[in-house]
This record gives sequence, structure tokens and C-alpha cells, in this order.
Amino acid sequence: MRYSILSTLLAILCTACVQGQSYEAVKAFPALYFQNPVEIVHAGDGSNRLFVLEQSGIIRVFPNNPNVAKADTFMNIKSKVLSGGELGLLGIAFHPDYKNNGYFYLDYTADNPRRTIIARYQVDPNNPNKGDAASEQVLLEINQPYTNHNGGKIAFGPDGYLYISMGDGGSGGDPENRAQNRSSLLGKMLRIDVNNTANGKNYALPADNPFVGNQNGYSEEIYAWGLRNAWKFSFDPETGWLWAADVGQGKWEEISLIEKGRNYGWRIMEGKHCYNPSTNCDTTGLVQPIWEYSHSLGVSVTGGYVYRGTALPGLNGKYIYGDFGSGRIWALEYDGESSPINTQILQDQPSVASFGVDQNNEIMFSSFNGSIYRIRQLGSSVGSSSDNDAFLLGAPKPNPASGRVVIPFTLGNTTSISIALFDAAGRKVQSIFDGTREAGHHEIAFEANSLPVGTYFCRMSSGAMSATQDLILFHR
Repeated sequence: MRYSILSTLLAILCTACVQGQSYEAVKAFPALYFQNPVEIVHAGDGSNRLFVLEQSGIIRVFPNNPNVAKADTFMNIKSKVLSGGELGLLGIAFHPDYKNNGYFYLDYTADNPRRTIIARYQVDPNNPNKGDAASEQVLLEINQPYTNHNGGKIAFGPDGYLYISMGDGGSGGDPENRAQNRSSLLGKMLRIDVNNTANGKNYALPADNPFVGNQNGYSEEIYAWGLRNAWKFSFDPETGWLWAADVGQGKWEEISLIEKGRNYGWRIMEGKHCYNPSTNCDTTGLVQPIWEYSHSLGVSVTGGYVYRGTALPGLNGKYIYGDFGSGRIWALEYDGESSPINTQILQDQPSVASFGVDQNNEIMFSSFNGSIYRIRQLGSSVGSSSDNDAFLLGAPKPNPASGRVVIPFTLGNTTSISIALFDAAGRKVQSIFDGTREAGHHEIAFEANSLPVGTYFCRMSSGAMSATQDLILFHR
């Protein structure tokens, strides 16, 4: 009976469970610090490097290694960037053929007049860790009437075209109705061809853009419209679907699948709800989001990625996203036919600003506290899994337990380790072992009958490596 009650309690408390798995966020690069990191990308060149944008106008580069000690400055354009609030260096996209042509593209805000700039740059041919700030070629400039809602994400789609998310221009409630105005580039998803030029511009228009050749004065760069501020979007590498997280006004945050030539409703609708009563809430032709959540759960959605890595099999095929304000992170499962299933996998994460993936599609996120975090399955280890470098923590025995608990673990080398018990709030409640153990399989026992009933986490750590298992304690 008590076991049944505790199992129910675990199901309630474990807000990080998907298909029986639990997750935690750990610092991916403990030695590194970034100032307002707003984007994490890799170059797609097989170098296993990561690039982080700092909002003020600096791009950092470093090897994708948890033991990295320093992030180099790839490029510094602070002198060009108007930064602060929602302004700054906001987006970077590496050309699909970057390995050969060295082209990368930036989205940043500039002043006098205040505007978004989409520009192409080139890497220094003599140094792969240096971008050439003098190589700028401006492709597109879009005036910004206010200081907020700048969008900022750019990415190449499976079709090779560059996609650009533009916010509605700012203020509150889209006062000039720009998102519905197809003659404006604001409140839109744009798509341009950076491999060609036409009509005196440093880019061309894809022939199948919805309004190419129209006679109504609609902007031909538009791919979709009716967006408020799609802060982040991404393409699923398996399905090609374009996922976008659109930040809400005052009540609802939303996730949408963006399709060519579709209207996503803002400012007629906020999420699936009427926003502007003067329209009589006519939803004809509007595409509703596939998911929304209210401001009881968060206040500013941060779009992520469909997980296609290997380290977190329980998340495969799920869209991972979060909320900047509440620190919640979710996994959204949707196949285009069945009703979506949304599961919270993490909570209380610090200011989730951006998600990113490395060249192996493993997911991470940045925080305005200056750190980059990886999502890790509880019970898994960080580091090599080879026989010589084994660092494995086994499941406690018994579990649930009421008295003596045995902790099994395996080491590939003689190592100094620490094993401790933490409560559900992350507070250390008992040290189990601190010292050195030789390579091999070991077991350490401790008495748990003095601890309160509840769910705990047993963690083994050594330097940058750690592994965690959960443990339920009850009293007979």
C-alpha cells in the first residue's frame, strides 16, 4: 500500500519524465561564460565546433568538448550593432556549402535609422576561427518602428533558401496591423535566394514564393505571414517541417508548423483565441497553432528543435522547446495526424534564451546567466563509454528502499569520485563516499532509514563527469 502511494507521489513529483525516463540540465562547458548568449549553432563543416552569438555583437567559437577552457572571438561587430532589450546581434546561418565557400549570414539591428540588417560575411581564408568583419555584403535592410519584436532567427531550409523571421515591428498589439499587411516585411517569415542576384538586389526571389509577380503590391520575399514575434524557428532534418515558436501578447504562447502562403492569424488571433474584436474574430483562412499554453505556465516561448540525436532516445522525434520566463522545458510530440502530446521534462531553468544542436543533433540551450546547458537523461553518464573510460552508476538496490541501500558503480580507471544523495529540490542531504577507487566494479552501502520519505537522486561525480540514479525511500 505504501509502495503504491509512493509510486503515485513519484509520478506527481517527477515533472521530468517522458516514457519512464527522467532528465536534468547540466553545464555543457563548465569553464565558459557568455554575455547574453542568444544563439548556438554549428557550421555544418564537420569540424565539431560550436558558435555562440553574444547579443552585443560578438561571435564566439570553440570545440564541442566539455573540457574546453576558452572560447575564441570569431568576429566582433559591436560597433555596427544596436543592442539592448530585444535589439542586437540575433541570428547566424552558415551557408550549406560553407566548407567550400566560407559564407555565413547575420541578422542584427543597427541605428540611424533603427533597422534590421541581413548581411553576408566570409571566413578568413587563412584562419578558420576568424570571420572577416570587412567582408560584409548587405542583402536586406528593414526599418524597425519600435525597439521590440525584431524576430532575428535565420536558417537555411532543405531547399537551400535562406529563411528569416521578422517580428511585427513592436510596441504592443501590433498597432499598425503590420503582420496582416502583405505589403510590409514585418510580422512575416521571409525566404530569399542568396545564391543568385536579380533586380539590382544582392539576392534573388525563389520562383515559388507566394507573391512573386503579384500586382497587388505585396512583398515578394514573404513566405508566410500573421506572426507576432517568431523568436526562434527550426527545420526538422528528417521531415523537413518548419517549426516556429511565436511569442504571445498577454495571454497565450504558441507553436506552429509554418507552410508556404499561409496566414498564422496575428493580430486577429492570439494563439487560438480572438485578440482584436474589431475583426469579429473572422478566422477564415487562418492557420491555428498546433500547440499553445497560457501565461500561467510561462510568458515568452523559446523555440527549439525536433530531437534527432542518439543520447536521449526517449525524446526522439519530439520538438524540444522552453519558456524564457518560467524556465520550463517541454517535449511536444506531433505526427501531423494525431492530437499533439506535450510533456514537461524540466523546470526552473534560468532564462532559457535559445536552443541549439551540435553536428550530431544533440540538443543544448543557452541561458542569460552565461552558461550553455545540455539535457541529459538521469542515470546516463557524461564522457566516454569505452571500457577504459567507463564511468557508470548502477541502479540503487533495493529501490524503493527503507533501510540499507547498496549503490553499484563501475570505473574504467583508478579515479577520485564523490557519491552523494540529493533531494528533489537539488539540495545535498547526505554524503555517501568521497575518495579514490581503482578500476572495476564496486558497491557501497549506506543506511537511509533516518531520511524522510520521498524521492531522491543519487549522484556520482568526478571532474566533468557525473551520473545520476533516482531512489525512492519509504518507512515500513
